Order: sequence, then C-alpha cells, then structure tokens
Amino acid sequence: MAPPRTASEPSDSYNQERQDFLAKLQVFHEKRGTNFDPDPRVGSKHIDLYYLYRTVLDRGGYDRVSDEKLAWRKLGQDFNLGANNLPALAFALKTVYYKQLAAYEIATVHGKEPPPKEILEDTTAKGGSLLTRTLENFRPSTRRETGALGNENSEASGDDGTPVRDRNESEETPGSGGRVTRGLRQAPPQRVLFQPDTQSSRQSSRHASATSHPPSSQQQHHQQGPRGASTFYNPASNSENASATVANFEPRPQVPLTLRPVITPGNNPKGWSRIEQARKMADGSGGGGGSLTAGRLILPGSGFDGPNIYVRCLCALKSGIRAEQDYALHHLVKISMERGDKYRFESFPGLAEALIERLLEVGSLFYEVNWQVSYMEDGSMPNISTLNGLYGTKDILQRIARLPRLDVDDNIHTEEFSRTLELINEAALTMRNMVLLEENALYVSELYPLRDFLSIALNLPNLDCVVELKHHALDIAEQLTKYMSFDETDPLYISLLAQLQSSDRGAILTSLRAISRISMNLEENNLLTGVPVSAVQNIMDWLLLNDEDLVSACLDFLYQYTAVVHNVDFMITNLQVEPLINQLIRLLGYGARMIEAEQVLGHPYKKPAPDDIAPLPQELQAQLEKLDEPERSSHWLRCLFEEDRDESITQIAMWQAYQARFTPMALQTGRPLLPAAEFIKNVSSTFAEKASAQVQSGPVQKFIIKGIRRRSVPVDFRGEEFHKCLWKTYGSTPCGEFFMDPVKMQQHILRNHLGATQLENGQFRNTVGQYVCHWDGCRRFHDAPAQKLAQLDHHIKVHLPPPPTLAAKHQTEKPKPSYMVPAPKKYLQFQVTMTDDRNDAAGIPLSAVLVLRNLARNLSKTETEENASKQGDVSWVDRLFKPVEPRLFEVMSHNRSLLVYIVDLLSAIRDS
Repeated sequence: MAPPRTASEPSDSYNQERQDFLAKLQVFHEKRGTNFDPDPRVGSKHIDLYYLYRTVLDRGGYDRVSDEKLAWRKLGQDFNLGANNLPALAFALKTVYYKQLAAYEIATVHGKEPPPKEILEDTTAKGGSLLTRTLENFRPSTRRETGALGNENSEASGDDGTPVRDRNESEETPGSGGRVTRGLRQAPPQRVLFQPDTQSSRQSSRHASATSHPPSSQQQHHQQGPRGASTFYNPASNSENASATVANFEPRPQVPLTLRPVITPGNNPKGWSRIEQARKMADGSGGGGGSLTAGRLILPGSGFDGPNIYVRCLCALKSGIRAEQDYALHHLVKISMERGDKYRFESFPGLAEALIERLLEVGSLFYEVNWQVSYMEDGSMPNISTLNGLYGTKDILQRIARLPRLDVDDNIHTEEFSRTLELINEAALTMRNMVLLEENALYVSELYPLRDFLSIALNLPNLDCVVELKHHALDIAEQLTKYMSFDETDPLYISLLAQLQSSDRGAILTSLRAISRISMNLEENNLLTGVPVSAVQNIMDWLLLNDEDLVSACLDFLYQYTAVVHNVDFMITNLQVEPLINQLIRLLGYGARMIEAEQVLGHPYKKPAPDDIAPLPQELQAQLEKLDEPERSSHWLRCLFEEDRDESITQIAMWQAYQARFTPMALQTGRPLLPAAEFIKNVSSTFAEKASAQVQSGPVQKFIIKGIRRRSVPVDFRGEEFHKCLWKTYGSTPCGEFFMDPVKMQQHILRNHLGATQLENGQFRNTVGQYVCHWDGCRRFHDAPAQKLAQLDHHIKVHLPPPPTLAAKHQTEKPKPSYMVPAPKKYLQFQVTMTDDRNDAAGIPLSAVLVLRNLARNLSKTETEENASKQGDVSWVDRLFKPVEPRLFEVMSHNRSLLVYIVDLLSAIRDS
C-alpha cells in the first residue's frame, strides 16, 4: 500500500492510481447529486482520499471499522492527526469517509445499491450498518425521551436489531471531548472559590498588567493544592494571593458553535409537517386533541419513539392485525437469530403463546379446522378444533384423522396461501432459534399447546410445501424432548417414531436424535417402549450405510433402547439380531488408525575388545602415507582405535604396530617416523578426553595407554566404517580385507577369489564354468551352480556395502562407540480409534461397544433366555457372542482406546 502524504513525494504509479480514483469518485458523486471534496481537511491535515479508502477496505470496510471499538481513533493516529482532542478529530475523519467514500464503497466493493443521500450523506456519521440501512428501518437521531415502556437508547432499542451506545457529548462537535459512555465516567471539574481583590481599585489596568508577574512556584503549588468541596475558606491565607489570582485570570478558550439549520417548509417539508401536526395536537386542534392536552400524553411521532423493538413485536404479534403480525415476525426472525442468547421468553410474557397461536394457523391451510386453545380447568373441549392448553390433547392424532382435508395443489399456490405459510414458517423458525437457549427450551417444554402443534406439524400431508415447517418442528422437538417424558400412547412420541419410516434423511436424523434425548435431563428413565418392528429393522439396516452422522444417531438410539430388558427381549423375539452383532463388531474399528510402537527388549551391552589390531586397508594406507608427522600418527590412531575408559593397550604394542606399518614407506621416501616418546605423547593428545599414559604395577611393570581400545573394523577420516570381505576361499576363514567402495570390493572378489580376467576397458571376461557363491552364510548356487560368471556377478552385488555417499547421510556429528551393541527392538502395531480431549474412547466405536455391552448384560434377563434354558437350548449369549469372541480379543489386544470397554464387555459375556 502506498504511504500517506508525508514530506517525501509518493511514487509516480501511486499518483496515477490516485488521480484515476479521484476522477471515478467525482463522476460517482455527480451522478448521485452529492458534494465532492477531493482534498478534505481534518484539523490541520489534508486527507488523501485514495489512501483512506484503501486503508479502510483493508480493515474490512466502513461497517466493520465502525463496529470495532476505538477503530477510528486508531486510524486517526495512523494519519498523524495529533493527540490533542483525538476523539473529535477521529470522528471528523470518519465523517470524511462517510460523506465522500461510503456510498462509493457500497456500490463498487459490495455491489449493492447505496442508501439514498437523505439517510446517508445528509445525516450524521454516528453509528454504522450502512449495508442494511433502508428508508424503512432507519430512524434519524432525535431528542431522547424515556417513557414507561422502555428507553429508546437501551440495549434492546432500534428496529435494525443493533444496540446503540449513548454519548454524553456529540462527536459532531469539534470542540467537544467526544467521551463515550463505554469508557470510565470522568469526575466533574474542580471549582475554585472566588477570592475578591483586596488591593486598591484605583490601579489602572495598564499599571496592573505592567506590574503583574507570573506566580512563583510556591504560589503555584498553593494554587494547585487541594480544591473542591473539601477545601475550607481561610481569609488569612487566601487574601495574600487574591490579587495574583485575579491578575492571572485567563478566560476559557473559545469553542466553535455547532450550527444547525432551522426547519422550514422549504428545506425540510417532512420535518415541518411533523412539527405542525404535533403543534396542532398539543393545542387541541387535531382530532381528539382536547383529551390529550388535558392528560399531557406524548404520542409517537411527536418526540417519543415508542417502546423498544421487543415490546413492539410482542404487541404487534398479539394485536391480531395481519400487517402488524407480518412486521413482528419479520423482526423476530432476525432478533432470535442474532440475539438468541439474550432473548428469553420469561422476560416477555405472552410471547411464546402468541407464537404458538400463529403456528396453529397451519391447520386451516390443509384441513377444515381452526385450532383454538382452551385453558379451562375442567378440561372441557366443546368441539374437535379446541385444544387442551393445560393438560394437552391426548386424542390429537385421532382428531387429525377425522378432519376433512382441503384440496391443496402442491404445484400452484394462491398468493394468500403462500403468504400465510411463509409467516407460519417464520414463526416456526423464530421458535426454533429461541429454544436453542436452554432457558427457553425448559420454559416452553411445559406448554402443552406447543406439543400439540408439533404433533400437527409432523402429521401434515406429505407435500413439498410443508417440508421446511416439518424440519423446524423436528428441530424444536430435538431441543425439548430432553425435558419431557412420554409413554407409548403419547401423540408426539408416536409422531416422532413415524418419521423413521420417512425417506427424508434429515427428518430421520433429527427424529432419531429427538427420541434418543427423551427425558435426558429428568430423573425418570426413558424406556422407549412401543417402537414398531419396522422402525427397529430400519435402524439396524442403516448401520450398513457409510454415513457417519446417521450411524452415530442410530447407535445412540440403540444404546438407549437396549438398556431396557423388555426391549432386548422384543428384539431377539421379532428380529434377527445376529446381523446386528456383526455390524457392531465391524464398527469397533471405524476410523481406526494403525500406529507402530517400538519396544526395547533387554539392555545394550558392550562387545569384548579384539586381541589384535585390525589390518589397515590399502586405500586408507595410501591416504595416510601422503600425510606428515604428527598428523599421520593421529589419523592412524583414530582409524584403528577408539576411546573406552575401561580398556587399555600397551605402549610397546601400539608403537610396534605403527612402526611395522610405515617403516618401509619411511625408508623409501626418506621421511622419518615420529620417535617413540613423541608418539606416546601424541596418543594422549589425540584422545584427550579419556586416554592417558600410565604405568601398570605388578610382578612386571607395564607401560600402557589407559582409556582406548582396538577397533574391530577400521574407519576412514570421516568416521565411516570399512566393510569386510566375507568370501571364504581358504578353509572356513573369511577373506578379511576391508573396502569402502563397493566397486572395489566387487573387483576384488572377481579377480582374487574367482580368478576372472579383467579386460583393458575395466570389465571382466564372462567365462563359462561352475560358479558358486562362497560368501559367509550364503547358499546361493550351491545346489545348482551358475554356468556363467555374469550370473554370479549379478548375485555378488547383494553382498556389497552401500556407496559411501549414502552411508554418510546417516552419520551423526559424534559417532557412537562401535563396541556398544544396542538392545534388540521389537516393533508392535496397534489401532487407535476416535478419542476425546481426555484421550478416552469416543465416537462410533464407543457407541458400538456400549450397545454390545447392554446386550450382553440384558440377554440373560429376558424371558426368551429363560425359556431357552428350560428347554435346554443354546443360550442367546453364546449364540450371539461366541462366533465373534476371537474378534473381540483381537480388538482388546490391538485397540488401546477401547481396552477398558472391551474388558467390561468380555466380563459381561462371561458372567452371563
């Protein structure tokens, strides 16, 4: 983003972009009929409109910035508007964007039609919500008056559903402090008691000004001491400074006045008409004005905005006027969605009943009925269309079946039908949003007319136009059933079970959740009796589907259902339970992940030190012969020895081995070897951490090097181990030569052990013969020898070491001792299924094992099991669980998250 206007000049590309933007913005304002200022000022700063526009867009736009606390003040700081009176300057910056750029943002960025200038540019920039501002929902700020029904500026005010925050001083006033009530309240300014001038009044003002001096620091301290209501007036102490106080008096700084236009018929016809109408009604010239004047009542439109939006919607919904009810439902949908956590039925008595009355109007759309609610104590219901509001209508399903049905075409609806059904859907959606709050769900769970409506809605004709309403009814039932208890004859319970025969996945899923939650928050148990056989069979079949939500809902139902012995007896009597057991066993591994764990067997141990020094490879000796002393001896020591604080080697043996290896080279080249004494010192310096020259006491004293040991395999300068040739040529002893390069080892085997002839190009002649692999432990070609050398050559490659470059990648900075043999390891694989935050089993596998556990515990208690034991038949526990016991033990062994639950299941099977 280009920087704001500073002392440095912006780039040419930014200037060109800014000019193009201002040109488009000017054309936009000309079409809109608003004033355009390309270079506005805020305080003493010029504001770059292009930079301001891009800055606000980067933060989400005007509405997002206005909703964020103190966001415009932060922008004011970014634009270097100064710290003096920053709230007023920040509001002035907001006003610049509001009048110059807000409508352009709505049209170009959001692609919407901006509000008219009468409710945008011609009004103050206080507040936000420009994207949703319309002529219907926007009310300009007026004088605040409170009444008995509520406060317009309360948290619940405003048709737009957005609470407002009041301000003590208008941010429109440049000189005001702009303090908002969301901050801390400021203490009132302290007052200084008036001190009369005790000096002579004949002193001229010129003389007084000439002889007056600024007060001293002591006087300033005295004047700035404790003041206010707690200060006592002391003439003796204050009279001395009275003249200085008056002489140093400075008037308050001037504050520019806020000018507002006078409302006249010319500049504001609508405002003038409202004033005239209010004046006529106050004088008694309007209709019915005499009684209003006598009672001093303030009517809406004359300075009083009426009740807040909540009370307005409640009164409109209960008024019985169609237009008012449409207005109420339109706003209740928005309020219940945006403020569902604060909107409670307890705070608005009658709201729930009014919504239910609106919902019951759905019956008149499909049947010749007009449902009415009766709250008579005797429970009398004069006709079929009267519902019992106190105890519920037990025969509501029978009444629905007897109602004459209207002929409704699902393809073409009348305007009145569509509008009525839309308003009923809005009332259902409002109820659904509000019962998501637990307090509201508990409140309406005791309203029996709502239960009757749910039964009516779930039994409406199977038409496409009522699908939305049925889903809203199911969502409501899902939130309410946790506070309800049903018997098998309850109409709502029967209606929920009937949804299990539907082909609508959403209806099935929601009804299963609602049934599984019955009496969840009550002390009495949920027995789930009276479930049809077809419904249970459908639930068992749905376990085969690859639908996680549906399978989880089915398992929750089965867990509640199988917890009752009577239900288990019903299942094994009327259904085939063996497929259910197989599916539950399959679901134990749902979503399982295989994890490999490493298990160490035993402890690492140390190999014994070799008796002889390892032979030096030829390629390593060639590298050592190129070095000078003492570097040659240091590298030779590192290649054939390593540190070990528990081992030692005699000095003479080490020196003789070194001398025997390099004496021929020294005689040939004339470069002498390191003397014995220097060689021993070099050993201690090479292995400085652990090695040291010592004298071993005993019958015969020995000079040893303590802290080093011989390597069984030599290493090169980088610490990589050489690889030994294990080809057995003479007797049973392997060759024993060391190689680093696999190609050289291959050539060594072909040339020295197989007697192959190497050609001038480096390749070997493919001769014919009987070739057998003599690598230690290999039995290849022993039974059927290779007929050609090339066949054995291809096989030899499997015994060769990896290239040095590949082996070097696995080396650490400090190699581990080669004599330490790590403990053997065993790699175990086990399964992990879904777990919760406490690393406990969760999800479908947990639900499946709990259903199995319920079956294992309750099968032995059923009457069918007792009859089978009397007749000597195989018990149901063995019949169902014996075939799957191996799988259960497998899950117990490999699934750690289900271990505890599988053990409980196996214990229940054993006890049964």
